[in-house]
Amino acid sequence: MRTDYCGNINASFVGQEVTLTGWVNRRRDLGGVIFLDLRDRQGVVQVVYDPDLADVFEQANKVRNEFCVQITGLVRARPEGQVNKDMSTGEIEILGKALTVLNKAAPLPLDFNQENSEEQRLKYRYLDLRRPVMTERLMFRAKVTGAVRRYLEDEGFLDIETPILTKATPEGARDYLVPSRTHKGEFFALPQSPQLFKQLLMMSGMDRYYQIVKCFRDEDLRADRQPEFTQIDIETSFLDADGVMAITERMIRGLFNDLLNVELGEFPRMTYADAMQRYGSDKPDLRNPLELVDVADLVKDVEFKVFSGPANDPKGRVSVIRVPGGATLSRKQLDDYGNFVGIYGAKGLAWLKVNDKAAGLEGLQSPILKFLGEEVANALLARTGAETGDILLFGADSARVVTEALGALRLKLGEDLNLLQGEWRPLWVVDFPMFEEVDGNLYALHHPFTAPRDMTPAQLAADPQNAVSNAYDMVLNGVELGGGSVRIHDQAMQAEVFRILGISDEEAELKFGFLLEALRYGAPPHAGLAFGLDRMVMLMVGASSIRDVMAFPKTTTAACPLTDAPSPANPDALKELAIQTVKTSQ
Repeated sequence: MRTDYCGNINASFVGQEVTLTGWVNRRRDLGGVIFLDLRDRQGVVQVVYDPDLADVFEQANKVRNEFCVQITGLVRARPEGQVNKDMSTGEIEILGKALTVLNKAAPLPLDFNQENSEEQRLKYRYLDLRRPVMTERLMFRAKVTGAVRRYLEDEGFLDIETPILTKATPEGARDYLVPSRTHKGEFFALPQSPQLFKQLLMMSGMDRYYQIVKCFRDEDLRADRQPEFTQIDIETSFLDADGVMAITERMIRGLFNDLLNVELGEFPRMTYADAMQRYGSDKPDLRNPLELVDVADLVKDVEFKVFSGPANDPKGRVSVIRVPGGATLSRKQLDDYGNFVGIYGAKGLAWLKVNDKAAGLEGLQSPILKFLGEEVANALLARTGAETGDILLFGADSARVVTEALGALRLKLGEDLNLLQGEWRPLWVVDFPMFEEVDGNLYALHHPFTAPRDMTPAQLAADPQNAVSNAYDMVLNGVELGGGSVRIHDQAMQAEVFRILGISDEEAELKFGFLLEALRYGAPPHAGLAFGLDRMVMLMVGASSIRDVMAFPKTTTAACPLTDAPSPANPDALKELAIQTVKTSQ
């Protein structure tokens, strides 16, 4: 039905007759000459119809935006002065010789010339995807997955599928359950990740596995989360953490170089402890120059109990962010930032403006200055490197509250004050804690199959709170692109981790019996990493939400306006599954 794509027609086609198909992007009637901008996935080309061919001209006069048409015409150079350098087809136009309307379009429920609500865009997603920006994003996503497959296959990885109907795995979110008709009262779970199966593949001798795979998590949603999302899942045998990081770093550097013409360079490494101390986040955005500076030792003896209390508490923290040029912030702005940190549990935001550093104490301005004294104030200026025109913003509370509050404030200040420097800043974050303590109980920071770094089971048992996991996250511009770890391949170590987590032998056998059994038969050392494909593409194309790089995403309430899913099940189907629904109050 066509000889080429619209967007591919250029000056090399001049003098040739072409047949094209697509949608009418725009129709213009200029003094008896009709111009149709014809669009397909590759771009837009201008088609001209004049009255010399009366029947065809009449057809062109009847078409409207988004009609699906086929045209045949002669490619010619545009007249002098009418070249459009903003279009790949801007040097040529097509003199229309024939026009067939393949399908008319009813009045559109979306207006392509203005912003539409996300609800409308998702309800009529097939129309929304016709917009060039959305078409380009999906085409770019296809280029990413194609490049990933080629790279991994060249590195000796096998593309192996794992089950979608499986058993619940501990990934930190609620499972989506699928009832079994043949095993009434029992359920499959949709996989939150292929974690256990990819480990079993390593035990099967498939020493390099990858999969671009759907994962499912029933969790609260936001811009970079969806109930179903796609992972680039990678697992290897006989490679340590450095080996996995080297392979995957080369892959990401290659993607950015080949698809964006961006050289990311070598990725620096930063420990989890350093990231949390300096940036208040385990995925720091290094484009932001602001850092958290600990000052508890400087204020532990001041009269201001808001500072001295946490400074003398082993679980407390007092930190400060120096904002260059921040002395110009108004009182209202400071109050707004105080309300912002309150979201994270902070009771307020103390501040100190450096109006004139050379004037000593007289050149400083702060409601708390009288409690600090000149010696402490000077020590704070020296510790932070503050200069005239800067402001110091303080956090004093439990270590958790200060870290979360100032970490979030750092990001907000960076955006509000346009402080971000550079376009791309990748890094590896390593040496995560094995466990985190919540209400006196220990939980796996990643998952219970992550191996500790350089520890025996006995050493882990003796000091689990200070154990460091052999895990690693790749971070780019404050976004976690992917994370992974060296896995436990030793029965004794796996049993000890379960014991520390309070998982009994019976519970472990019930949940992971097949994996524990596999560990008995010569399981190799193995490690892996999983990338969030949607999140990666979102960053690469500059979108603000992963919904804008997925063909048919869900809303933030995990619903699909297009298909009206989820919806009530057929009563007969529920009866066959031996399921009865119960109405609950909202």
